[in-house]
Amino acid sequence: MPTFCEAMAIASSDDMMRIYHDTEYGFPVQDDNQLFERLMLEINQAGLSWAIVLKKRSGFRTAFHSFDVDTVAAYTDEDKERLAADVGIIRNRAKILAAIENARRVQAIQSEFGSFLSWIEQQTAGSIDEWVKIFRGTFKFTGYEVVNEFLMSIGRIPGAHDSTCPINNEILAARARLRV
Repeated sequence: MPTFCEAMAIASSDDMMRIYHDTEYGFPVQDDNQLFERLMLEINQAGLSWAIVLKKRSGFRTAFHSFDVDTVAAYTDEDKERLAADVGIIRNRAKILAAIENARRVQAIQSEFGSFLSWIEQQTAGSIDEWVKIFRGTFKFTGYEVVNEFLMSIGRIPGAHDSTCPINNEILAARARLRV
């Protein structure tokens, strides 16, 4: 199976994928709403291609109020029905319910740790299996691939880019600036 960077070389004509690869994937994320967005996008990618998720990203941002944790956590039954009918997103009821519940869990984390980012930074997981155990015990719909891709996408674990990818050096520089 090709790495994301190898797949990007093959599919470099897809602007959305190329822009995501070059400007977001693997770069450190510091904002809680952006962290929540990445987690929710990874959950929605489960069983689908990343290209589908990126094509629907704008729809997700609109439907989920820019992934504002407090707004999503306050969603009602009417919001659940609105989301289930929204063709601009992936209309999987289990994933929609997970987004709302996970927003509530992020709020609890923020209350206890100050931020979602602080919670992530305070985890002592050394392996991806340990990370998966932590995430499964905390969030809904978080299996191995979701957790692994989430952590790579936000720059917490290596593997987003191969060492020969020019973007890898930019990520290393960003991590050094943030001391991540």
